[in-house]
Amino acid sequence: MAAIHGGAGARSQPGPVPGQRSGAPLPEPAVLVQAVLWTGLIGVLALWWFTAHPVIGVAGWMIGAGDIFGMVAGYTCALLVLLMARIPYLEHTIGSDRVARWHAKAGRYTIILLVFHVVFEYWGSALERQAPILSFSWQMTMIFPYLLPAAIGGLLLFAVGVVSASVVRRRVLYEVWYFLHLTTYVALFLTFGHQLALGASFTGTFARTCWFALYLSAACAVLYYRVFTPVRRNLRHRLRVESVTTEAPGTYSVLVRGSRLDELAPRPGQFFRWRFLTKGLRLSANPYSLSGAPGPGLLRITIKQSGDHSARVAHLRPGTRVWAEGPYGALTAARRRRGKVLLLAGGVGITPLRTLFETLPAAPGDLTMVYLARSESDLVLRAELEAVAASRGGTLRCVVDPPGEDRPSPLTAAALRAHVDDLAVHDVYLCGPPGMMAAAWDGLRTAGVPARHIHHESFAL
Repeated sequence: MAAIHGGAGARSQPGPVPGQRSGAPLPEPAVLVQAVLWTGLIGVLALWWFTAHPVIGVAGWMIGAGDIFGMVAGYTCALLVLLMARIPYLEHTIGSDRVARWHAKAGRYTIILLVFHVVFEYWGSALERQAPILSFSWQMTMIFPYLLPAAIGGLLLFAVGVVSASVVRRRVLYEVWYFLHLTTYVALFLTFGHQLALGASFTGTFARTCWFALYLSAACAVLYYRVFTPVRRNLRHRLRVESVTTEAPGTYSVLVRGSRLDELAPRPGQFFRWRFLTKGLRLSANPYSLSGAPGPGLLRITIKQSGDHSARVAHLRPGTRVWAEGPYGALTAARRRRGKVLLLAGGVGITPLRTLFETLPAAPGDLTMVYLARSESDLVLRAELEAVAASRGGTLRCVVDPPGEDRPSPLTAAALRAHVDDLAVHDVYLCGPPGMMAAAWDGLRTAGVPARHIHHESFAL
């Protein structure tokens, strides 16, 4: 049977709970953003409708369909860039994981749209001229303005899509995947001239202006949020490794020192993308949550060894320069809707929830943390959690669940209710390995917790 440890300290005084809403619920940020994106798509289709030439015969219909696929693909290409531009509103209100899923889905749709665009345009044009499709397609590519660069750009986008497929992604080094993704910007540059030169819908000033504005906005967002802002912040804050501490076998805390860190204003539950400028680590920027409230000039992250990158972290030397981008993430107090809160952590997923456990305002009996680990030694930061529970009047329950034993899961609805009897009226913050999070989601939903009150964020994307 799983070992359970529980504790509660002196109760804190009741007070106002930030994040709770009254009155009519407002639309979620994700709904508002999706409405804007769908409105843009409708605008693109309207642009084609009002500028399209009369359709004559089967060939005309095929070319018209190719035009539609091409315009929508051009629109989704711009969205791909905007979604990965690290725009603070998207990162802080919707969450990096959800934005990344939108990006991945839009990428798959873009590849399909591009394939249909090419097939319908070439086939329809060959049919219109009653020419063999293969030879005519080659002649079109070589003769028509901007078509050869667009073909190269399309192939680059297709290569990025193949490498990003989950089956391939797991077998490709992160550095290969990352640098190949950078060619997306080259691909869009190569295809942009083709869109304006051969796009029948872009002959008017208004249409061309809208298209330039869309792509210019995407380019400016990338340059500002992914280039200028990180460079400015890292030059200003001058981050360096202060120390590395072993928290448990294979788990380490890295203390990072810098100047004017209060200007970053990270919220509890957020993360940065960390690049340690030393051999074997400088090419990778990995997401790690802050595992403690920021101190004067100090930030702390806690990392569990799970690969070559995290293993090398244990050998970082004091003074090693650090490049950090952020803060990112929406697993913060802003998601809170109810007075009672359960923080459900698995393994090293404790790191963002540890800061929330320390900072979320709570009335007596309203804040509970359940911390699952494979062994006693895996309960990292346990002494800190116990101190927080004692000082704030929170409840801490540590559940040791060794692998390979035949026993009920500690994440069933019944098991979770044993820790929190009125679970259905709690907000739940959830963080841990993917399998644990999936099982916890099922248990929470079975226990009657509405999906909108289960808050989670995954870094596995």
